[in-house]
Amino acid sequence: MVTRRELLEYASLSAVAAGAGLAARPLAFGADMPGVTATEIKIGQTMAYSGPASAYGVVGRVEAAYFKMINEQGGINGRKINLISLDDGYSPPKAVEQVRRLVEQDNVAFIFQSLGTPSNVAIRPYLNAHKVPQLFSATGASLLGDPKHFPWTMGVNPTYRTEGAIYGKHILATKPDAKIAVLYQNDDLGRDYLSGLKDGLGEKNLGMIVKEVSYEVSEPTIDSQVVTLQGSGADVFLIAATPKFGAQAVRKSFDLGWKAVRYIVNVTASFTILKAAGLEKSHDLITASYAKDPTDKIWSNDEGVKQWTAFCQKYMSASVIPDANAVYAYGVAQVLMQVLKQCGNDLSRENVMKQATSLKDVPVSVFLPGITVSTSPDNYYPIRKMQLQRFDGENWKLFGDLISG
Repeated sequence: MVTRRELLEYASLSAVAAGAGLAARPLAFGADMPGVTATEIKIGQTMAYSGPASAYGVVGRVEAAYFKMINEQGGINGRKINLISLDDGYSPPKAVEQVRRLVEQDNVAFIFQSLGTPSNVAIRPYLNAHKVPQLFSATGASLLGDPKHFPWTMGVNPTYRTEGAIYGKHILATKPDAKIAVLYQNDDLGRDYLSGLKDGLGEKNLGMIVKEVSYEVSEPTIDSQVVTLQGSGADVFLIAATPKFGAQAVRKSFDLGWKAVRYIVNVTASFTILKAAGLEKSHDLITASYAKDPTDKIWSNDEGVKQWTAFCQKYMSASVIPDANAVYAYGVAQVLMQVLKQCGNDLSRENVMKQATSLKDVPVSVFLPGITVSTSPDNYYPIRKMQLQRFDGENWKLFGDLISG
């Protein structure tokens, strides 16, 4: 039910809009626009603040800080953003429990950037059954871009399968006689990367993969898996793992003296994670990216990176500046701002989804030049380009051209 205070606040906002020459549109709060009042938009997310993927917790913290900044600037169309971010420990059952709370008790307008492939797959049926937007899920799982069967769910990252294909094509072009070993997480994330690698190699070259070994997120270490992979005689090593296990794989492969060409997936290529593994042990790693590396001097005069640095210094800390996962969160929050701007005063769930599927070459200040965000009702993959880069012991160095998925 709309309170008398909310009606008075909206009347005041409408008068201001009319005075500015803007056409005021009638609003219908309550059942028509859950989580929305004349002064607030309430949104929810689940995040891995604890558990085996807790390194990703910075994503939620950056987004909360970003919305704080937006609110201090007056909000979006006169409304402040109220983000309720709950810990799911990277556990799908916990994610389902928390999302039900967000929708049924907290009455959020929609879910934004919930993290992790397993968790997003788990909450998808519930959110689609209740027609609640599951926007810009923090995963590159290709199965989250299925508007025909799940029209209320949209990811944001380039798909893991596309990224895996990029590595396969690069290996084929630079080392056609390679023997490839793959470490992958035993879920949709890891299997997507493995499938993508095979796509890039092509069916006739699948024999180049000499060993595939998986791991469970419940395992304390993957050292034995890396030893097994080295024993295969492979001279190329693809690390398709989340941060904790990716750092272990980088460290262990170096300590074994394994001289393979090493590829590490984008979701684990953050400077912060490589620092945990040991920067000297991360030398010559290759990954694909779509965001700027704030530590690279080529961006020292870039306006987007300057804004990012200033944001961290005011709302986070300087230690967050080089963290690729933090840069990512800052960029995706900008994309959500564009969706909300396009919504205007119609913040019904239907219109939020309509605007999220109507993005046209939206620029993001911390994404690489030439990479924009576009969607359509039949294309739920917002980012579709990446560029390869190599770690020189201090920074990631881009090479080659942008590659489309």
